[in-house]
Amino acid sequence: MNTATTLLLTLSVFLFLSLPAPSLSAERCNPNDKKVLLQIKQSFGNPYLLASWVSTNDCCDWYQVECDPTTNRIISLTIFAGNLSGQIPAAVGSLPYLQTLIFRKLSNLTGTIPSAIAKLTHLTMVRLSYTNLTGPVPAFFAQLKNLTFLDLSFNDLTGSIPPELGQLTNLDAIHLDRNKLTGVIPEWIFTGTVPDVYLSHNQLTGPIPKSFGYYNYTTLDFSRNMLSGDLSFMFGSNKTVQIVDFSQNMFGFNLSNVVFPASLTSLDLNHNKIFGSLPEELTTLDFQYLNVSYNRLCGKIPVGGKLQSFDATSYSHNQCLCGAPLPAC
Repeated sequence: MNTATTLLLTLSVFLFLSLPAPSLSAERCNPNDKKVLLQIKQSFGNPYLLASWVSTNDCCDWYQVECDPTTNRIISLTIFAGNLSGQIPAAVGSLPYLQTLIFRKLSNLTGTIPSAIAKLTHLTMVRLSYTNLTGPVPAFFAQLKNLTFLDLSFNDLTGSIPPELGQLTNLDAIHLDRNKLTGVIPEWIFTGTVPDVYLSHNQLTGPIPKSFGYYNYTTLDFSRNMLSGDLSFMFGSNKTVQIVDFSQNMFGFNLSNVVFPASLTSLDLNHNKIFGSLPEELTTLDFQYLNVSYNRLCGKIPVGGKLQSFDATSYSHNQCLCGAPLPAC
């Protein structure tokens, strides 16, 4: 090896060694997002549930958060099933790219739903359930036009249902069940996707609005309220509903001439004031569940289909209903 070659090789090695070492663990997390998450942790008193939220670690690796793989912004905050006390902090509204927000199965989570959530316009899923949240169902959810799923069930929410929620045109399901909601069900005019609606176990009164009859649902659960009136308009041959639970209310109407859709697989009307007879066409439906007990029905139970596959408790305590599985007429 000649002198020139040796010098060139030595210079190359020197330059290589002078270069800064590449980072093996470059931080992905946006610093603003990290700051907000640490504020949220502090507002809850630095609970063990958020022990992985340490400032020296990349927040994209923290438990219960998710970063977008391209932008590295926080897109999901899922705080679930742990010992966490306090109120949802307003700082949550400072995660501008959040798509999923979940606080669930947190029995010591209290207070009202903060208005700061209204700033999170990218949200597609909100699940604030199985907590001790109080106060009203906020009308500001109507501003979150990208919402496809809204779950506020199993809380202590009070007041009436905001009619503005009917403006959520991308909603697939809304869960307001297991609260302490009062008043009437509002006239929801769905101009886009028609969501499955869960309103059970509240204290709602009055009739079901006629606007509900204009649309097709998959699941409707209005059970265990104080609703009344005629709901026969909710059915019809052109409907696509599959699961209906209107049990334990005060509905009163003649069942005899109601036309049920072929899609119906579960029908629960128990503990109402429904009268008339069971339509013969019920024998053509592929029922997985049926309960018409504790009403004022009369006549013979039609024979055929799935009707005799249910035991007597599905038909008991009616005025004069008879035939298998009840005693013969």
